[in-house]
Amino acid sequence: MQSTELDPALAASLSAAGKSNITLVIGDKNYSSWSMRAWLVLAAFDIPFNEILIKLGQPDTTTRIAQYSAAGKVPVLLGDDIAVWDSLAICEFAAEQFPERDLWPRDAAVRAVARSICAEMHAGFKGLRSAMSMDIAGRYPGQGRTLQAQADIGRICEIWENCLAEFGHHRYLFGDFSIADAFFAPVVMRFRSYNVSLAPALRAYVERVTAHPAVARWIAAAEAEAAQRAAQA
Repeated sequence: MQSTELDPALAASLSAAGKSNITLVIGDKNYSSWSMRAWLVLAAFDIPFNEILIKLGQPDTTTRIAQYSAAGKVPVLLGDDIAVWDSLAICEFAAEQFPERDLWPRDAAVRAVARSICAEMHAGFKGLRSAMSMDIAGRYPGQGRTLQAQADIGRICEIWENCLAEFGHHRYLFGDFSIADAFFAPVVMRFRSYNVSLAPALRAYVERVTAHPAVARWIAAAEAEAAQRAAQA
């Protein structure tokens, strides 16, 4: 089990508020896109949490996940008296528990757009998921270009272009880093691994997301996992 580093004064205030006992159960950082979303939201907004990583595809994976999740999937957020077992639900829970962190945009209309694109990502883009699975350390230029994946790439580019132009001021999707950027971060990883051609403004967005401190930490851990796996092969 690992813990994120936290400013002592902040840790004390959170403990007093009863918000410090959070554990996030995740899968491999190189492959588990849904784990990445939830982890990034907690890490990017300095929400303290313990981390339990369960390697996927192992003989004991199903049994280990079942210890924490009746749904049999990761990620799962565990609190003192609560378990939240869906990435979007975890993000909403965090936003409710830490409203001062502005995990969503403050403006209600803008927040509705942000929630809409996250829900679209949560429920859709199956062509992209099946043809271009997340492998952060891998490089597969030109692969995975099925018709369904190409259609999904087009829709994602449309979302990014619209949000960056209208709300993002050419930074993140809604100005400051938010749940929306965390939700599309695994797509950023796919676009890097599969060398998807993007317009200059979208390439710049990919670079900004990749350079975000929380994303960079996840990438480094994913690459270390891949190196260890290769060494053991």
